[in-house]
Amino acid sequence: MDLQLQSKNVLITGGSKGIGKAIAALFIQEGANVGIAARGEEALQDAQSELENVRTYTADLTNESDRVALIEKFISDFGSIDILINNAGGSNGSTAMETDLSLFKEAMELNYFSAVHLSKLAAAHMTKDAAIVNVTSIFGRESGGKVTYNNAKAALISFTKSFADEMISKGIRVNGVAPGSILHETGNWKKRMDENPEKIKQFVENEIPAGRFGEPEEVANAVVFLASSQASWIVGATLNVDGGQSKMNF
Repeated sequence: MDLQLQSKNVLITGGSKGIGKAIAALFIQEGANVGIAARGEEALQDAQSELENVRTYTADLTNESDRVALIEKFISDFGSIDILINNAGGSNGSTAMETDLSLFKEAMELNYFSAVHLSKLAAAHMTKDAAIVNVTSIFGRESGGKVTYNNAKAALISFTKSFADEMISKGIRVNGVAPGSILHETGNWKKRMDENPEKIKQFVENEIPAGRFGEPEEVANAVVFLASSQASWIVGATLNVDGGQSKMNF
């Protein structure tokens, strides 16, 4: 299938490792022009050496001025933006009662407000046949992750639908992908597996019907498809990519 992504200008946040790097690699494979943004310079340098023809941007996406500067620099470098992938995110805290309110605010800034702000900034430069894809989580739809993370991802899923309905008349499609448990070298599941392999093996057997963790490339496949013109009639959807892990039936 020709995804018609040749020469599209794509910005991916959290693009230096894991799911973000896999998304970047697939867009490059499809002939797109790709920029990746992340906070850690070392990880960005590693990704740049691994990926061909990728531009890197160091930015703290919890910082409003960094977000503005990122979009301005990307537009300056590429001339326009066709696709934005809001992939940056992370979890913090513990139970609600044991988590300071400041951590709730931090989680919202990283997982939600960064995506909302970048979407608004990018959309102002986008023309017809553009796309935004938000990487959320199945735990934005049901309990399972840390409460701060669940809350922020739930808000992002809601924003995805609202912004999609607002922007489709301008030819900008907005969708989301909600991964389940994905295993990669720099992720939390790898750390947990190294610490207690038997416990994690039992988790997989009990919680993931497919019988294994997902891979970053499997999430990337869904993201890149949703960003392509082949997904032209998909608007405001958030697609689970989870091997059946989610308990929801709609």
